Amino acid sequence: MDSKALQQEQRNYKLRFAALTAALLVVFFASFALGRYPVSPSDFVKILLSRAADLLSYLTQGFPADFPLRFEFRVTRTWEAAAELVALNVRFPRIIAAAAIGAALAAAGAAYQGMFRNPLVSPDILGASFGAGFGAAFGILMRFGYLGISASAFLFGTVAVLTAYAISRRSRRMDSILAMVLTGMMVSSLFSAATSFVKLVADTEEALPAITYWLMGSLASIRYKDLAFSGIPIVAGLVVLLLLRWRINLLTVGEDEAKSMGVDTLRLRVAVILCATMLTAASVAISGMIGWVGLVIPHFCRMLFGHDYSRLMPASMMFGAAFLIAVDDAARLITTSEIPIGILTAFVGAPVFVYLILSGGNNRYDC
Repeated sequence: MDSKALQQEQRNYKLRFAALTAALLVVFFASFALGRYPVSPSDFVKILLSRAADLLSYLTQGFPADFPLRFEFRVTRTWEAAAELVALNVRFPRIIAAAAIGAALAAAGAAYQGMFRNPLVSPDILGASFGAGFGAAFGILMRFGYLGISASAFLFGTVAVLTAYAISRRSRRMDSILAMVLTGMMVSSLFSAATSFVKLVADTEEALPAITYWLMGSLASIRYKDLAFSGIPIVAGLVVLLLLRWRINLLTVGEDEAKSMGVDTLRLRVAVILCATMLTAASVAISGMIGWVGLVIPHFCRMLFGHDYSRLMPASMMFGAAFLIAVDDAARLITTSEIPIGILTAFVGAPVFVYLILSGGNNRYDC
């Protein structure tokens, strides 16, 4: 490829990133105007500025009147009190959670697809989602409370992946990648059976409906405490995967080639697994089972941005965030009673999965 064609390609990628960023911002702000009590984007921006101004005024109120850092800025109140309540206490944490979970699941799926060199891989390949599902079902059965249920889901999701990885490392008769896939299937099956047992013995009046609804996935009950609980592992996982995006390219070319380039594939693979596990377990712990995002979004991003993880990873995060915000909007607007978000993501993901199977999965991983 000559220099002129390369420059044109770079310009095209920049335009696509700009369009993707604009789409994410539009979906984010438009979501506040959607619902039974709409809040216009302009009012939402004013509400945020007003809260920020109040905070800065509080922090600088003890300074002298002529002090340079003294802050006295006010936003003219043109919105109703109910709009502020809905925007800050209901919609804002829910939209932020949708963006964070969408970005987390898409990034985890992209990372696993690179590591396993297969675009048909999803974030639950090593059992994180099924382990978290069992942890939440167990917490609901034992009446742990909301925070306890989330903590139980995160713990068992992590345990599932660690178990699968530990067993695969003991295998001496097969390739390490194949061993991880097979042990992941085994661990997922075990935790799925355990979840079925919990549903069998659960109280049919209270616990069983709660378990069933949680397993379908929903963001209806998201509050700031959920963001505080899952924010650290999600942010940490996303940052590390962004920093490793160049090295993930080397995992896609094969074990021997990566080692010949001086890459410690074992440490890199462990880092990817830990990050993807944190992202998946933290997401499922507060939202329930939301499938297909980690499978579908990276594939769409490959079609738009290619196979280079320096572009694919940030694109997957932004695309995943915009996608899940949009799907969550549809979940709360299509009918009078909210549809579990996992159902809608399945309606989108299943046809794409069929396409991937029929097209052979598009196995080009020669970045």
